[in-house]
Amino acid sequence: MTTHNPPHPGEALREDVLPDINMTVTALAKHIGYSRMQLSTVLHCRAAISPDLAWRLELAGLGSAHVWLARQSAYDLWQAQHKAVPAITRLRAA
Repeated sequence: MTTHNPPHPGEALREDVLPDINMTVTALAKHIGYSRMQLSTVLHCRAAISPDLAWRLELAGLGSAHVWLARQSAYDLWQAQHKAVPAITRLRAA
């Protein structure tokens, strides 16, 4: 189990990628044919990177779709592992 909280991939997109390519949210959204509002919610960590968005980022040359989705999955799994859940016991095959 990962011991640290991985960053939301939208944070990396906002803090690292956008400044490197010198684009605004609006310009990137237009370039990849994506809603500015939807992209903004991802960049502000309020929505997940979807397979569709990951693929569009790959087509734009902004990393592999698999890597974007792996980052999202790692973030989601960490959040689930650190959320309160009822006690669950392991099942055994009959």
